[in-house]
Amino acid sequence: MRNFSYQRADSVDTAVSAHAGQPSSFIAGGTTLLDLVKLDVMQPERIVDVNDLPLYDIEELDDGRLKIGAMVTNTDLAYHDRVKNDYAVLSEALLSGASTQLRNKATTGGNVMQRVRCAYFRDGVSPCNKREPGSGCSAIGGDNRSVHAVLGTSEHCIASHPSDMCVAMAAIGATVTVNGPNGEREIDFLDFHLLPGDTPEQEHALEADELITHVTLDAPVKGNSSHYLKLRDRASYQFALASAGVIVATDGDTIREARIAMGGVGTKPWRATRAEQALVGQPANEASFKKAAEIAFEGATPYEHNAFKIPLGQQAVVRSLRNATTA
Repeated sequence: MRNFSYQRADSVDTAVSAHAGQPSSFIAGGTTLLDLVKLDVMQPERIVDVNDLPLYDIEELDDGRLKIGAMVTNTDLAYHDRVKNDYAVLSEALLSGASTQLRNKATTGGNVMQRVRCAYFRDGVSPCNKREPGSGCSAIGGDNRSVHAVLGTSEHCIASHPSDMCVAMAAIGATVTVNGPNGEREIDFLDFHLLPGDTPEQEHALEADELITHVTLDAPVKGNSSHYLKLRDRASYQFALASAGVIVATDGDTIREARIAMGGVGTKPWRATRAEQALVGQPANEASFKKAAEIAFEGATPYEHNAFKIPLGQQAVVRSLRNATTA
């Protein structure tokens, strides 16, 4: 058993100050942290409880954006009227993740910070560059079927990002607000999660002593329809083999704007911008969707057990686009 100190923060400034100076972790719902502490993968010397912070509100801004407190639970966010009406892809993504009990505890900020499900990372003993830089990647040449990526990988890490919520937010567009010793700053959501490259231990653009306080969604695309599709080994409580969150706006039968993000196949929530551009001005039909899906997986690198994710991911994109445009 490892000892750690515990502190309950009553303000953002107190939380940030308490987090500084030694290996620490913030705890909210604890749905990831507690697992990894029990597995001895994360070894914080101090745990800072942020459940008392006033970050539970969902606020509609004058410019049409939606500001979400970091402590808003996945359940409350999924069932919020504005989310269901204007950001249906996010509601669908949230409700496809985890179980009801976990969604009741899991928070927006914690979900953004969710860590990979790679068994080699979580077993605490296998070579893993994310857990122990320079030790190697056991997934390359090992079991890499279900929770490993084909997009954004490197020779140092191929673990896929596990979040459903983050895929939808990548499609919508968002800003992450963080607070630290140097004050408040904003990070574009697409820049928040980092590719593994040569430094897979660096998973996000958050500095060591910073705390996520809000995620603000971009204003919804005018006249949009959307869909989130998650393909997995079983119908519930399972991480995606491949998923697609899409937002489409049409003028008649012609696509005016499209957003495509994918999960289960990338080392971060994967926004397929070239595929989106290929859809603009095209008819909303199967041929256009298939072409966009092919473009979305250009440059994909399959591994021994997960090559099937390329055609599966393409199917997810096509089916999501089809469902969004025929709703």
